[in-house]
Amino acid sequence: MSENRSGKAASSLLFKLMESFGMQGIAFVVGLVLARLLDPADYGVLGMLTVFIAFSQVFVQSGLNTALIQKKDTDEEDFSSAFWFSLAVAVCLYLLLFAFAPLIAAMMNRPEVAPVLRVLALILIPGSLVSIQGAAVARQMLFRKMMLCSLIATVLSGAVGIAMAYAGMRYWALVAQQLTNQLSLAVLLLCFIPWKPAFRFSWQRIISLLRYGWKLLVSGILETGYVNLRSLVIGLKYDEAALGHFTRGKQFPELVMNAVNGSIQSVMLPVLSEEQDDIPRMKQMMRRSVKVSSFVVLPLMAGLAAVAAPMISLLIGDKWLPCVPFLQICCIDFAFYPIHTANLQAINAMGRSDVFLKLELIKKSYGVAILFIALFCFDTPLAIAWGAALSTVLSAFVNASPNRKLLGYGYLEQMRDILPSILCALAMFAAVWLMNMIALPPIALLPLQVIAGVAIYAGLALLTRNDSLPYLLEMGKKILKK
Repeated sequence: MSENRSGKAASSLLFKLMESFGMQGIAFVVGLVLARLLDPADYGVLGMLTVFIAFSQVFVQSGLNTALIQKKDTDEEDFSSAFWFSLAVAVCLYLLLFAFAPLIAAMMNRPEVAPVLRVLALILIPGSLVSIQGAAVARQMLFRKMMLCSLIATVLSGAVGIAMAYAGMRYWALVAQQLTNQLSLAVLLLCFIPWKPAFRFSWQRIISLLRYGWKLLVSGILETGYVNLRSLVIGLKYDEAALGHFTRGKQFPELVMNAVNGSIQSVMLPVLSEEQDDIPRMKQMMRRSVKVSSFVVLPLMAGLAAVAAPMISLLIGDKWLPCVPFLQICCIDFAFYPIHTANLQAINAMGRSDVFLKLELIKKSYGVAILFIALFCFDTPLAIAWGAALSTVLSAFVNASPNRKLLGYGYLEQMRDILPSILCALAMFAAVWLMNMIALPPIALLPLQVIAGVAIYAGLALLTRNDSLPYLLEMGKKILKK
C-alpha cells in the first residue's frame, strides 16, 4: 500500500511539475511580450490594485480548500457547501470593491483606475469555483487533467493580453489577461474533472470546515497583508515606475519558484494527510521533499541572480534594467521557500492549524518591524526588498521549529540536509557571475552562462555525491516505465 501511494505521489508530482513548468513557461513568454509592449508604470498600476484583489481572494477561500483536502472523510455535501459559501463571499466582496473603487483610486491619486478595479474584481467570481475545484483535483490526484486545463487557460489568456497590448490598451491588457485566465480555467475544469457543484448546502458542514479553516484564513490574511504591504508602500511612497520595477523583478524568480514549489505544495498536503498517523513515514517523506526541492530550487535562484543583467537586457530591453537589483534580491528571498512549504504542509497535514497561525503571528511581527526599519532608516525601495529577504531567511528557522517536536525533524537537521546543495549553488553562482566580465553581447553571453551553470552544478553534485540527483533520475525512470 505504501509503495502504491509513493508511486501515485511521484506520478502526481510529475504531472504537477509538467503543468507548472508548462504554464509558467507560457506565462514567461507572454510576460516578455507584454513587458516589451507596456511600461513599468502600467505594471505599477496593476500592482497597486492587485493588493486589494489578493486580500479579497483570501476571504473567498476562507481556508476551506485546505480543510477539504485535509479532512479524512469529505463527501459531496462538504464540497458543494464550501462552493456556495465561497461564491456568496466572492459576490459580497465584489460589491464592496465596486462601491469603494473611487475611494481607492483617489488614495492612489489616479481617479481613472476606479473602473479598472471594478472590472478586475470580477476575477473573484470564477476564483471561488477554481478554489474548490483545486481541492477536488488534489483529493483525487487528477493532476494530469489539471495540467491540460491550466495550459489551455494560460495560452488563451496570454493571447488576449498580447492582442490588447498591441491595440494600445495599456494596463487593461493585464486586467483582461487575468480575468480570461480564471474564467477559462473554471469552465475547463467543469468540463474535465468529475466534481460539479450540486444544489446542496449545510451550515453544519461549513462550520465543521471553518473550525479548521478559520485559523488558515487568519494566517492567509496576515500573509497576504504582509506580502502586499511592500507593494503598497512602494507604490504610495515612491512612484508607479518604482513599483513596476519591483513587481517585474519579483516576477522572474517567482515564476521559477512557483513551478517547482507550487507543484510540491499541491501534492504534499494530500499525500502527507494520508500518512498523518504514521509519524516516521511523514518525516521520511518530508525530509526527501526538503532535500530534493532545495536541490532543484537553489541552483535555479542562484543562476537567475547571476545572469540577471544580460537576461533582462536581452529579453525585455534596457528600459527594464533598474529591475535587476530587485530580481537578484528576490532570488535570495524565494530560495528558501521549499523549506517553508515542506514544514508548513506537514503541520497542516497533521491538522495543527493552531500551530500554523501561531507561526504566522510570530513571523509577521518581526517582518513588519523589519519593513519599518528599512523604510524609516534607509528609505529606499531596495532596502524594503532586502528586508523581505532577511525576513524569509529568519522564517525558515521559525517554520522548522514546531516539527522538531511534531516529527523529530528540526531546523538543524534540515540545514544539514540542504547544506550540500547550498554550497554547490553558491560555487556555481560565483563562477557564472564572474562570466559577466566577458566582453560579449547578451545574446552570446547568456547561453554560455546557462550551459556553464548547469555543467558546474551537475559536476559539483556528482563530486559531492549529493543523493538528490540519483533519486530524481531514478524517479524519472520509474515514472517513464509506467
